[in-house]
Amino acid sequence: MFRKLLSRSAATPRVAPFVVFLLLTAGQGSFGPASAYWFYLVKTLVGLWLLLEIRPLVPEMRWALSWEAVAVGVAVFVVWVGLDPWYPKLTLSKAVAANANPNLVFGPNSPLTWFFLLVHIFGMTVVVPPLEEVFYRSFFYRFIAQSNFLAVPLNRFLPLSFFGTSILFGFEHSQWLAGILCGFAYQWLVLRKNRIGDAITAHALTNLLLGLWVVYRGAWNFW
Repeated sequence: MFRKLLSRSAATPRVAPFVVFLLLTAGQGSFGPASAYWFYLVKTLVGLWLLLEIRPLVPEMRWALSWEAVAVGVAVFVVWVGLDPWYPKLTLSKAVAANANPNLVFGPNSPLTWFFLLVHIFGMTVVVPPLEEVFYRSFFYRFIAQSNFLAVPLNRFLPLSFFGTSILFGFEHSQWLAGILCGFAYQWLVLRKNRIGDAITAHALTNLLLGLWVVYRGAWNFW
């Protein structure tokens, strides 16, 4: 039934999961510090279910591995971390760090702390990349060019779409400058490969490395 609703238009399966994910994100922390982590668990499970629902409806949502995807994924991670001290963020880093550190909520190295760390890394590596890449690179980039976005080839360079999509993608993140550069890199991959699978892989690799960096260095502002 739900898949039938999603199939009513070409835009719906590419937009609705992203919107649902954003709405659940907005609820994080609204019911006390611990709710941020339970909400993340819920939105990760819902996001995973939505990906399974839209998979038959979005044929371009296929992971692809290439040396370019690996190179871009690693390079974006380096840029994301390296640029961080050099520009103002959209949120206060201390507040973000306090809310993002599960050790402060569940106790240092407690089972729940490690559980939610693993949930976060799983969500940002497996769920977030395809949801965001389908919305930004498959839908939004082409929709800026024309409402019949499926008629626009993925490998067509469109200046307004290229910069507009990357800027919107950047300002979805606290680290807006790194996010914009990240959007440029992922969009370049789509243009080069004429598919979004490499961008999904690069995005996943970047997020995985960031997640491991957060846990290793306690850099909670990157969550």
